[in-house]
Amino acid sequence: MQLKKIDLMPDQQFLFGFIFVAANRIDTLLQRELKRFDVTTKQWFLSIVIDNLFDDPPTMKAAAQEMGSSHQNVKQIALKLEEKGLLVLEKDPYDARVTRLKLTKRSIDFWGELRNKGFVFTQALFKGVSDEDLHVARRVMRQVIKNISEMDQEEQ
Repeated sequence: MQLKKIDLMPDQQFLFGFIFVAANRIDTLLQRELKRFDVTTKQWFLSIVIDNLFDDPPTMKAAAQEMGSSHQNVKQIALKLEEKGLLVLEKDPYDARVTRLKLTKRSIDFWGELRNKGFVFTQALFKGVSDEDLHVARRVMRQVIKNISEMDQEEQ
């Protein structure tokens, strides 16, 4: 059996490229699924971040940090969700300069209906991967994110 060039790559080089390929392919699959609901993957992701990572409506800045995105990009995504009635942009009652992102009841109902589809998608995506491997992958990805944050801080 002849080895392919990809099989000869060092693990770090392979994984670096793989992250991009996997992200693009997952995005394509999700776009295809979400298109029928007139929602983009970025709109879906912002909604997931707001719903799962915050107990109270987050500031635009906090949501952007969690998404690994810019304030401007999150604002554009949030405005589109607001047009669809899935999000409300509210001024903070204590600081009018701050905008908070609040999911609407319609949004919660909408994403609730899609939750099962998301579960099925995730199950299919990780089919054949053991719980142990998932734990290792999670630990590796957390360290990579930590390293990215440190690299980002060094540049600022």
